[in-house]
Amino acid sequence: MRLAITTFIAAMGLLAASLYAPTAKAQEPTFDGQFVQGGIVFGHTDAGDQVLLDGDAIDTIASDGRFILGFARDYEGPAKLTIKHADGRVEDFTYDIGDREFDIQRIDGLPKKMVTPDPDVMSRIKDDSRQAREARTERFTEKFLESGFIWPVLGPISGVYGSQRILNGEPRSPHWGVDIAVPVGTPVVAPADGIVTLAHPDMYFSGATLFIDHGLGMVSAFLHLSEIDVKVGDVVKQGDLIAKVGSSGRATGPHLDWRVNIGAARVDAQLLVPPMADAQKAANANN
Repeated sequence: MRLAITTFIAAMGLLAASLYAPTAKAQEPTFDGQFVQGGIVFGHTDAGDQVLLDGDAIDTIASDGRFILGFARDYEGPAKLTIKHADGRVEDFTYDIGDREFDIQRIDGLPKKMVTPDPDVMSRIKDDSRQAREARTERFTEKFLESGFIWPVLGPISGVYGSQRILNGEPRSPHWGVDIAVPVGTPVVAPADGIVTLAHPDMYFSGATLFIDHGLGMVSAFLHLSEIDVKVGDVVKQGDLIAKVGSSGRATGPHLDWRVNIGAARVDAQLLVPPMADAQKAANANN
């Protein structure tokens, strides 16, 4: 397999992308993105094709053959992509997945009940998880994400995707989002077009929580908000005000936790946008 390097469309603000082309003579689908752990890959095949990743069908494919692949933090690969063409042909492609090293993040001073919840709140936590899961399983073939992606808020990054969380000295699940530390009340804007699928005022861990479905299985989540300014079913455009930063739920201070899922895969939101320093520099130049 040979590796060709490509760059994603600058207007979409994505990072440099890797296009893997196998030696097989089959007509390979085209890709923009990164075949890495936590990576996001935008694919394009013929209209009417079915696409399977590791034997599982991609649920949402646009009418023109566009789809998205998401690779979880601990995905080991290689990834096997199967294309079932409308004429009955079946083609298989294999892609190596790059390994990443993740930080260890220690957070102390959390209330004990937020690290190890009391048994009497477990039903609430389970219901929160159910609502989040259902909101992520909405399936829209509209390509809202064609608007590209911008940062929902600009500021210092205080937490990154994939970091192992040590809470009050106890190991916990990795962090799935990128944290931007800004004051309470800072406006949060939609990073891309989409439909609001969840607007919850107070989840146990994430506080006021908002989900936006960008289409083709991609969903953004915004956690620890102080205010939500949209409702379920609203169609939002990139740059629209959707919420305000807060410190609700399990948080030691005000910040926005922005997370992205591709189907069930929790991926790295930072791969969708330019480096924070570049975004801040551009914003300052426009002011």
